[in-house]
Amino acid sequence: MRSVRFVALGDSLTEGVGDPTGDGWRGWAALLAASLGEGSEFTNLAVSGAQTRDVLERQTPAALDLRPDLVSVVIGINDTLRATFDIHAVAARLDQVFASFAGQGATLLTACLPDPGAMLGLPGALARPLARRQRAVNTVVHALSDRYGAVHLHAAEGAWITDRALWSADRLHPGERGHRRLAACFHALLTEAGLVAGEAPSPEPEFAAPTRAARLLWLATAGTGWVARRCTDLLPQLLSLAADELGHRARGTSARLDLRASAAVAAALAALSDGTGDGAVAQRRRMATNLTGVPGTAGPPPGRPAVRATASTG
Repeated sequence: MRSVRFVALGDSLTEGVGDPTGDGWRGWAALLAASLGEGSEFTNLAVSGAQTRDVLERQTPAALDLRPDLVSVVIGINDTLRATFDIHAVAARLDQVFASFAGQGATLLTACLPDPGAMLGLPGALARPLARRQRAVNTVVHALSDRYGAVHLHAAEGAWITDRALWSADRLHPGERGHRRLAACFHALLTEAGLVAGEAPSPEPEFAAPTRAARLLWLATAGTGWVARRCTDLLPQLLSLAADELGHRARGTSARLDLRASAAVAAALAALSDGTGDGAVAQRRRMATNLTGVPGTAGPPPGRPAVRATASTG
């Protein structure tokens, strides 16, 4: 099987935060790249803190220049942690990103992700708005993964989320074991689809797990800075969302919030297909017509079968 040119896009998860090696991070994408077969090439464009806008405007142009055979786009959590969160914008950006790589004939790797509020153990009134946002992003990623024939990993649920041995001190990023779990799951999907030939990444860690003292030191230094940066932007709106949550709960109308979120997701996805999107989305629809002959339905390029493998991390 020929060598694979693999390019990874995304945020700190794909950058490798939580899996330190040498002076930097390694992470699931690098572990996966090492298992893709002899002669394969790997470029990691992921940047900590990136949102869907960064992936669209900065990472995607650089990745397209590399003409990857395989490209991972795992993004969205940082969007949910910002006061500027807009599911319509998230859907439109991801649609453009996915379409760009589908147009080049690349195989897409995608994943839906756990709810950050639950991972951080936030109180219910604070956690529920974040959970609602993450469900919205995951629904969009599911729909677009299906539309573009992506290899999709369902990582939003499962026992791995509550297994503390798989997570780093910040409770938001996997540790080495967790990154290895993600790499192995993606490798299994790619192998099942006949797209890779290398051995699966080992599930066994190469380095000793950080000591309790090291984890506490991280939380007191880098972790504190991370929380401060996020709270400056998100906290005022999150408190407003929490107040709204509590108000609806007191009136017995909490279901309205879920219905409102579901309607927003449906409208965001419909806008990608019914001509109400912006010029870039319209361009995606024109490209979809060229690829499949059906306006608004982007499929694989001629001669390339769609890959619709989906699996869970367990």
